[in-house]
Amino acid sequence: MTATFAIAGKLSREYILPPLGNPLLDSPGGNLLYAAGGLAVWDNDAGLISRVGEDYPHQWLRDFEKLGFDIRGIHIIHAKKNIDLRSFIAYTENNEPSHSNSVSHFARRQLTFPKALLGYQHSDESLKDIREADINSPAALNVPKEYRDIRFVHICPFDFTSQSQMVNLFKGGSNQTLSLDPAPNYMKPRFWRDLRVVLQGVTIFHPSEEEMRALFWGETNDLWKMAQRISEYGPQIIVVKRGILGQLIYDAAGNRRYEVPAYQSRVADPTGVGDAFCGGFLAGFQKTNDPLMAALYGSVSASLKIEGSGPFYPLDVLPGLAAARLHSLKEMAREV
Repeated sequence: MTATFAIAGKLSREYILPPLGNPLLDSPGGNLLYAAGGLAVWDNDAGLISRVGEDYPHQWLRDFEKLGFDIRGIHIIHAKKNIDLRSFIAYTENNEPSHSNSVSHFARRQLTFPKALLGYQHSDESLKDIREADINSPAALNVPKEYRDIRFVHICPFDFTSQSQMVNLFKGGSNQTLSLDPAPNYMKPRFWRDLRVVLQGVTIFHPSEEEMRALFWGETNDLWKMAQRISEYGPQIIVVKRGILGQLIYDAAGNRRYEVPAYQSRVADPTGVGDAFCGGFLAGFQKTNDPLMAALYGSVSASLKIEGSGPFYPLDVLPGLAAARLHSLKEMAREV
């Protein structure tokens, strides 16, 4: 059986010191899982696309299968040297993420520094060559043939070369809906020409407000104008993620603009909230074919994720909570 959805993204081994709650030390993470968790609030029929080294815990892969995901798209690389999938995040008093000085963050919280983090160095994406493929990124070459006709596909942030190859792989399918969350390091004016080529194969584009403003720096401050410009190159729906301010949705086909507020949630751990939103959005779009309703589904997924740690926290909430939040958010969304 072919899955309804496919999600391509990175996997990681997370070490998180969240704003509230206990630390997560060497637990499954990465934008792939946060997007999958957001999707699974509504539907877990998804194939996961990623790559890991031989030392990635096989029990975790089995756990993903138990949750209902198809893991045939997770490619295990047999390399001489293991791939470093460690990821460290500590949150400040203002809920701002910090990826460096891991030793001092543990000391400040009077926690024992985990031996598994020894030698860890945060990989600064802004310093990497934008056109260089990252070994941790999923590769189009490794996508199972059975996935290629899946109708609803989401591509999480990773390097530009691997993302563009993934878009090319899926845009060949008939009647496919392809959503893309860009990586911040290439959302720059000098990269606009390259990005436009990739956007031709994209249905839904999911930048953050910061990424949009960086891309159109010096050209315009109007987010709606930016969204309209992007729609000229292919995407029918542009969703601007604005954190606690919610989202702006530009529906190019109907020339409609919507504002969706963020559902007011207790902030326990913001890790992966944007990815959870994208997963929920895709599930909502598949169910309703309506960009506004899809954004409400995404907003509910994000609201559930932020209240706890780990990508699958949203799946452990009270039955009926997601539907109740969806109902209340409908009253707050508006066309502008």
